[in-house]
Amino acid sequence: MDMPNVRLSHLSHGGGCGCKLAPSVLQQLLSEQPEAGPFRQLLVGTETADDAAVWQLDDETCIIATTDFFMPMVDNPFDFGRIAATNSISDVYAMGGRPIMALAILGMPLGKIAPATVREILRGGAAICAEAGIPVAGGHSIDCPEPVYGLAVIGTAKPGEIRRNSGAQAGDALILTKALGVGIYSAAFKKDALAPDAYAEMMSSVTLLNRIGAELARNPDVHAITDVTGFGILGHGLEMARGSGLTLSIDHAQLPLLQEAESLARQGYVTGASTRNWDSYGDGILLPDGLEPWQRQLLTDPQTSGGLLIACAPERAERILGQIVDAGYPFARIVGHAEAGSPQVKVT
Repeated sequence: MDMPNVRLSHLSHGGGCGCKLAPSVLQQLLSEQPEAGPFRQLLVGTETADDAAVWQLDDETCIIATTDFFMPMVDNPFDFGRIAATNSISDVYAMGGRPIMALAILGMPLGKIAPATVREILRGGAAICAEAGIPVAGGHSIDCPEPVYGLAVIGTAKPGEIRRNSGAQAGDALILTKALGVGIYSAAFKKDALAPDAYAEMMSSVTLLNRIGAELARNPDVHAITDVTGFGILGHGLEMARGSGLTLSIDHAQLPLLQEAESLARQGYVTGASTRNWDSYGDGILLPDGLEPWQRQLLTDPQTSGGLLIACAPERAERILGQIVDAGYPFARIVGHAEAGSPQVKVT
């Protein structure tokens, strides 16, 4: 049967981590859910909006479990699979763990996408899993009105190497490992306004595994880690601030950006998720006077497969930054610090 030649990104109402429910909506949905119960082995659950669940198996081993999936933000099916898999695996790295296997999550609109296209999506995901050194060991698929793909990922770590988003300490330096602007690039792509060089730059970022998180977790000077995804740097920074009971101060001028992010934001290429993010958590953010609307959009921009936000001892920050850059993250920057104060994010 012949299939219509349609763009993957036009088969969905949103794409990438921009599909995530707004933080305020998620909070409402979870507000009356029962507590996980008195399980002493459950080290990390839903209490601090962390990146994955952690179960302590024994004195030497913790099991890390996470799932992530979304709709396409690009048209190339192989690229879509690679992006979704990289993003899914990131949550394990953000907890300080190493992935050991994945299960595929697949929803496809039957009759709208050719089987060969679906195979390319799966091949892209498997390629990233192979790069991470893990198998796709199974999965589940359904007929779905919009294309959806992602992974459930299992990882392991030693108990002392688990890094939560709630472990930041007053005085800590904040390091961000990837440039911001992925949501802006994806919005421009959907409107045929993203140049080929910018697409290649975006792909280089969103398919870069955050494996440095597992290395950093061995360092006792690294106190907290989270990945920056659908809620933007402000939203995930606020989760760290609230979990740690501190104010995070972010230096706006030090935030790394994809090369065309500022120009495209000025032209209005922003996602709806960016506005929903601000409406959800803006009351927890202090912005400097005179900040332009497009600048705020960069701060709330949803980052599909974004970088890690790391809180570490200030006297070790430059050395840790050097380790990150040497490991293949050229946009890594020290972007602020944590300080005593109300749980909020302050942009300077």
